[in-house]
Amino acid sequence: MVARAIDTLPHHWRYVSEGGATIVFSYIGPPDAQFNGTVLRLRKAVLPTTDSHTPSNSLGTQDEPDDPMIEFQQKCVERLIPIEHLPRLESVYVSCEWLESLISLHDAKRPKDRRVKDQIDVTRRKGVLATDLVGGDWVSVEIKPKWGFLPSPIHLSDATRDVKSRTCRFCMHSAMRSKIGEAASLRYCPLDLFSEDKSRIKKAICDLWDTWTESNGTVNNLKIFVHGEKIVPSVASLMLSSGRDPKISDRDLREIFVEALMPILLQTPVLRILSTLQRSLDPLDIEGLSRLWHLTQQELNGIDTAYFPSLPIGSSSTHLMSTEPDMTDWTHFLDTYLSSYADFNHANPAPAHLRFYLLAYLLSATFKDCSIIVRFDRLRPTVPAEQVKPEQIMVIDLDPKDMVRLQKWEKLDQEITEAYGSGGDRKVCVDARWPYQRTKSKDEAD
Repeated sequence: MVARAIDTLPHHWRYVSEGGATIVFSYIGPPDAQFNGTVLRLRKAVLPTTDSHTPSNSLGTQDEPDDPMIEFQQKCVERLIPIEHLPRLESVYVSCEWLESLISLHDAKRPKDRRVKDQIDVTRRKGVLATDLVGGDWVSVEIKPKWGFLPSPIHLSDATRDVKSRTCRFCMHSAMRSKIGEAASLRYCPLDLFSEDKSRIKKAICDLWDTWTESNGTVNNLKIFVHGEKIVPSVASLMLSSGRDPKISDRDLREIFVEALMPILLQTPVLRILSTLQRSLDPLDIEGLSRLWHLTQQELNGIDTAYFPSLPIGSSSTHLMSTEPDMTDWTHFLDTYLSSYADFNHANPAPAHLRFYLLAYLLSATFKDCSIIVRFDRLRPTVPAEQVKPEQIMVIDLDPKDMVRLQKWEKLDQEITEAYGSGGDRKVCVDARWPYQRTKSKDEAD
């Protein structure tokens, strides 16, 4: 039986946080077996213009399909990530009137830059009810790790090979963002967090903390919640079991925080699983994938793409009649990935495998963009860490990506690499699992 959020009142829900596609509320209403310990995840939509009207949903409540993230997790993600590290997801009924009341009550609590761009999609009749990972008398830390590997140099062009083999995608993108005045993390490198090396993981946590404090929590790679409320650096001592303590120094609090996170991140298999999935699902890089796309188009259509313009990557064509994958496509893809994928020759990818490589890249993007939630008791400086339990670390935000994004990602990759390659000093990011020998650049040799 599907739960009905419309049987609750909007003030029974508290705004928690949001990403680019969804917004999250936690249940704080009277005891209710259906909603205790849950959060409501709702899809967002671009704000309508002043002369437009909100479209009505022609589907009835019973006819609207469940949010795709539910089926995607059950049929795909659970085959790749142990279920003990995934939140429970189920459908819940909502209505236009109920959602509009929710907006009216909570919209002011949202970040200003989000409010001017989008809002809850009031045309939806179903949302997602999920395990509440941030409520309760504990500390919840949300980390968005991002890309945890350097690409294979095999499919990189002469113009990009040196840059991409030295500096990871996240660090290059952060540098570009900083140059144009956006808040960015210039210290944190995902390769440190994914390194499985104690000193490097500690450095990654320290860098995340420092960026969090310096940006006043606006850089989204680290979020901290206490009692279900997202906190800002000025009240970080709320993480302490004794409550807010103005006497504790920022340095001491940072050290206590790091010591609480370290044993969990060192003992959990989650980081290694994510790193392996990201890397194995993206053996070609977007450059190699684009090259395979154009080669396949040339072979099937008998045209020379040097003289005739080819279709953009991921668009509908004679060799990709149905662009967006459905659940059948995903399950068939995973059957191959978990069986014969090891026999593929990634150094010379076959045009016959184009569809597979496209889906692999989309799934890799899901794991590059997901977050992990780490939960632990309120901080007590003198108490040693206890044995880590699997449910202390969960993976969230595992939505499937759309094929149409490939064109945007290809363009963004070019912009990031060109901007970083034309700059001054280049950061060296060390991938502990990179199987290739990197040659030193002229600057490093000197």
